[in-house]
Amino acid sequence: MAHQILLRSEVEPYKTIRPLLEAMGQLCQWNPLAAPPAPEALQRIEGLYNFGHHHIGGEMMDLMPCLKVISNFGVGVDHIDLEAARQRNIPVGNTPKLLDGATADMTFALLLAAARNLVQGDHFARSAEFTHYDPSFMLGQEVHGAVLGIVGLGSIGCQVARRALAFDMRVIYHNRQPSARAAELGARYVTLDELLSQADFVALNMPLTSQTRGMIGRRELALMKPTAVLVNAARGGVVDHQALFETLQAKAIWAAGLDVTEPEPLPRDHPLLGLDNVIIVPHLGSATHQTRQAMAQRSVDNLRAGLEGKPLLSRVA
Repeated sequence: MAHQILLRSEVEPYKTIRPLLEAMGQLCQWNPLAAPPAPEALQRIEGLYNFGHHHIGGEMMDLMPCLKVISNFGVGVDHIDLEAARQRNIPVGNTPKLLDGATADMTFALLLAAARNLVQGDHFARSAEFTHYDPSFMLGQEVHGAVLGIVGLGSIGCQVARRALAFDMRVIYHNRQPSARAAELGARYVTLDELLSQADFVALNMPLTSQTRGMIGRRELALMKPTAVLVNAARGGVVDHQALFETLQAKAIWAAGLDVTEPEPLPRDHPLLGLDNVIIVPHLGSATHQTRQAMAQRSVDNLRAGLEGKPLLSRVA
């Protein structure tokens, strides 16, 4: 049976996704930055495949009365109104666990790069100014033996903690409630304020929710050590960007490493882009060939299951 599928994406999705979707039925694409498809086309849609972070709310769902399933490419679903989907009995799938290792790797890559002036060092080494070696130049912060504070000891946070152990780091963490997995990682539960004041490195790995939006603002940044590094591999919205800019500009913390921002991308004239003590990458947390392929397959499998009236492999709502 050929299903009617809506691919919602402003860019061409990962290379294996379109062929997999086309094998299931008739495909209609909607660029969220452009006008929607004709109403009659939306009325036939049975499955919505989402590639990106544009909002999907109840009003949009109501444009598709035949909608059976929403499948999201990625684990974060803060852009989907899950309660609206529940009210309409529309299952929502995502891709948890598959990207934990890759995102933890990126967290540590940013941590190391920010601590050891990797980006600045690369730029300097390529410049005409590098004419001799100076042992007292561009000194960074040591990572091994330092204290790592993880905000959000979920699946990704636990992977970050495992990597920290290999660097002989002492791990502290903050969650809504203590984690049952903390003991095996040697991680100690503390309040958020304790974590910020004690940690040499702060890794943000929590989901974006109404409780975590803006969690790291001026007050929280002021608690951090002047030698501390903040790494955000969660969602841009958990950090107050203006407060972070002011903190970095004043050199009140050592540096920051950002895999995510809000908005994404930042406006090209955003003041954060002019600082040399922040590293910003374009949301590369899960961007490996292996992880992207696993995410593509899982999200397509979720869509197929929903279209066939079967349980989703990874259902979030």
